[in-house]
Amino acid sequence: MSLLVILLPVAAVLLLAYRIYGALLARLFQLDESAITPAVALRDDVDYEPIPPSLLLGQHFSAIAAAGPIVGPILAGVAFGWAPALAWILLGSIFIGGVHDFAALVASVRHKARSIAEVVRDHMSRRSYILFLSFVWIALIYIIVAFTDITASSFVGKQVLENGEGVSGGGIASSSLLYLVLPLVMGACMRFLKMPIWLATVIFVPLVGLAIWVGQHIPFELATVLGTTDATAQRMWGVLLLSYCLVAAMAPMWLLLQPRGHLGGCFLYVALCGAAIGLILSDKLVAGDSQIRYPAFTAWTTTSGSLVPMLFITIACGACSGFHSLIASGTTSKQLKNELDARPIGYGTMLLEAMVATVSLCCVMVLSPEDPHTAQPPNFVYALGMGRFLEILGVPTALGVSFALMAFTTFVYDTLDVCTRLGRYIVQELTGLSGKAGAWLGTALTAGAPLFFLLRPHLDAAGNPIPAWKTFWSLFGASNQLLAALTLLGITVWLWRTRRETWVWYVTGIPTLFMYVMSTWALAAMTLPRFRSEAGWMLPVDPVPWAGVVLLVLAGVMLVEAIRAIGGDWQPPRGGVRYPRAQAPAR
Repeated sequence: MSLLVILLPVAAVLLLAYRIYGALLARLFQLDESAITPAVALRDDVDYEPIPPSLLLGQHFSAIAAAGPIVGPILAGVAFGWAPALAWILLGSIFIGGVHDFAALVASVRHKARSIAEVVRDHMSRRSYILFLSFVWIALIYIIVAFTDITASSFVGKQVLENGEGVSGGGIASSSLLYLVLPLVMGACMRFLKMPIWLATVIFVPLVGLAIWVGQHIPFELATVLGTTDATAQRMWGVLLLSYCLVAAMAPMWLLLQPRGHLGGCFLYVALCGAAIGLILSDKLVAGDSQIRYPAFTAWTTTSGSLVPMLFITIACGACSGFHSLIASGTTSKQLKNELDARPIGYGTMLLEAMVATVSLCCVMVLSPEDPHTAQPPNFVYALGMGRFLEILGVPTALGVSFALMAFTTFVYDTLDVCTRLGRYIVQELTGLSGKAGAWLGTALTAGAPLFFLLRPHLDAAGNPIPAWKTFWSLFGASNQLLAALTLLGITVWLWRTRRETWVWYVTGIPTLFMYVMSTWALAAMTLPRFRSEAGWMLPVDPVPWAGVVLLVLAGVMLVEAIRAIGGDWQPPRGGVRYPRAQAPAR
């Protein structure tokens, strides 16, 4: 069976979902074109700045996509087969993830672009607010550790392709360093030279392509420079990436976040279009090249655990991700120019991400079960698959693989510095520290905690060393999905207390219950065994299982707080609706 038999219907279903279910959500949430958004009312050109929807869509898309819709589908596809993975991507993105992202964005905009945690405080309690912030900060640390380590792995070693060509990790590192300079120049040109966005796109997107090509010719081999092993060099790259986060999280949005987000979004569009065209042409011109070889279903239980609940936490981004609510309510809501843009930016980008996840899954589907590439790290599986799809367009395999690895790294850059910036906000809120001192302290704590986990050794059950990302990916997935459940829980409380309409229980209530059950089940299954040994119960030295216990306790208390809020005697204001709006500044 050809991949096109899967890919084209998936694209059609997602498009119909946007037009039908997306339109229904816009009507239920009463999007108002005339409402003044916080980006306009509170504009300061640092955190609050209204920008065109085309620019914001690319920035938001790049920030939420990151490595999640690549790593998760590949891991789940290899473990359980492509059919259950694809089913969760489709159903999850349309009815859970898309609703989650859209509702989080609208809720934030309706509360003066404040975070979901502050929405929880308004409609539940201050205790819930503190618990939610604490949960989010721990989840952010998991995200930063997992993405930093898997990105650092792309910067070392050499990937030898089937045709004998090699792709240097040092070359990917060089391309990444060149890429980081381009958004700074682009941001300065748009800010001071008033360069229009279309011209900046025409100039800087090809320069990114040039950086990919040049990188392989000037590889920066950190292991050679330091005279050490690839493993040590990978840890050093992790330190450098976290140092980048420390600086990037403090930079004005116009200088780095916005231009790099736009370039990252363009990367995603090119990757999607290139893969789609390559798949279509390979199906027509190269017999059997796009045939599905991997089994639709492998086994109910594998080394990754049982399909239920592990499937639903392995594939987070691409189906449903709590991290998206942090982006939506942390940075995107402060830049939304018009409420109507919440539909394409909140709901539409989630469906686009589902398409990215499907293309990533295709990279597994074309492999045979015996192919040694199935044991490769997911970023290399993705790169090899993309290289195969792009080769039919005349792109040399080595360049196609380099493009895919660079695209992977580009997505992660957005996630890393946005996570660090959000962590800074949380620390400042919890400590009450403001100003530059508070900002630097919050950023340092958020970047410093992942450093502790990256530098310590990580072992599997047999005592063998394993990469940090393997330890943290499942924990990240479980905590991330539990964050989605808590976000949906807060949104459900907000909607019920302000609307009192039955549709709330169907649109956000059922997704809340599903995500709560699957994520707590998975987190408990991964955490509790760490407290047992052959001799019985024990207190582990490893801080990771203790963090899992803390997350489970926080989630339990949050659920109790939500039930109390829903069952309380609070009544909505006259008219049954409370939608706080930012007021236009006095003129």
